[in-house]
Amino acid sequence: MRGDLYAADCPSRQVLDRIGDRWSVLVVSTLADGTLRHGGIAGRIHGITPKMLTQTLRGLERDGLVHRTVYAEVPPRVEYGLTDLGHDLVGLMRRLEDWAETHIGDVESARSDYDARATASRK
Repeated sequence: MRGDLYAADCPSRQVLDRIGDRWSVLVVSTLADGTLRHGGIAGRIHGITPKMLTQTLRGLERDGLVHRTVYAEVPPRVEYGLTDLGHDLVGLMRRLEDWAETHIGDVESARSDYDARATASRK
């Protein structure tokens, strides 16, 4: 079955929302190098709150992109890693990261130009 992103009721839009979310992009890219615990992921993604990280991991797990392994230890140890489906996204995520980092100067310049024009038109 193939989805149609342009159809209003197609569930593939929910998938696009998930993989297009900034935290999901960063979590998937972080886990591309191997399994990590919650704190290990949080340590690599500056600015994400523990609550947002937990929500993002749960959503990615629900969509089949991340697997969660709980070890029966005291205290319990939980690790997160990518599934095969999640690994399939890594190349796309890395290209997206590269594009954003490469073109941030162009985007900032465009924003400045836009803001200057918008300010001038209000006068």
